[in-house]
Amino acid sequence: MSTLDIKDLHVSIETEQGTKEILKGVSLTIKTGETHAIMGPNGSGKSTLASTIAGHPRYEVTSGSLTLDGEDVLAMSVDERAKAGLFLAMQYPVEVPGVTMTNFLRTAKTAIDGEAPSIRTWTKDVKGAMEKLRIDPAFATRNVNEGFSGGEKKRVEILQLELFKPKFAVLDETDSGLDVDALKIVSEGVNRAQAENEMGTLLITHYTRILRYIKPQFVHVFVDGRVAEQGGPELADRLEDEGYDRFLPTASA
Repeated sequence: MSTLDIKDLHVSIETEQGTKEILKGVSLTIKTGETHAIMGPNGSGKSTLASTIAGHPRYEVTSGSLTLDGEDVLAMSVDERAKAGLFLAMQYPVEVPGVTMTNFLRTAKTAIDGEAPSIRTWTKDVKGAMEKLRIDPAFATRNVNEGFSGGEKKRVEILQLELFKPKFAVLDETDSGLDVDALKIVSEGVNRAQAENEMGTLLITHYTRILRYIKPQFVHVFVDGRVAEQGGPELADRLEDEGYDRFLPTASA
């Protein structure tokens, strides 16, 4: 079992108005085999946490720690984090002109594992994963995300997840922009990765609809850069009924 441990994490960014603190002391512990849902209103720091775990250079950790099995993740480069077993499914996957899906996937897998996968096995794995995610085989020769719809980009993110087999996956609003059919397909892919690899999942979302398909054991509510409340899946149901109003400051009369 592996453990991703976040302790009293404070994170800031530079804005036109100066330095702004986004995360104000976040603590979470995630173990392989667990699914944690992070919910909260816009601007509460959910995506900032995802980007910080992945190593985005815009986000500066001013205090606190982030460790993976005791190793200091904050001291690792982005590629070292991927090799250590961390994966980010981005909220807005970027296009990579001039790089085909086939080349990207094999190159990334080789970099993560430290050796190239067997051509025969790899080809079979890629084909099988694409079929399960209902990705057109022709996409293998297209440039990464170039001309893809929002739903197609999200399926490609989960394709990478299934093929790269990380210890921990951070899914940053993977459900945004998906219709019901695509949501089910993407969720099934995440569930397969969890079942096959004992992966730990940090699922960031505004809505409970994806939680009907990916069942969390733990739910954390982010408000103003902090964990305002945490509990089991029943907390998500309460948020669905009540929203976030009770966590927000009320206007004075």
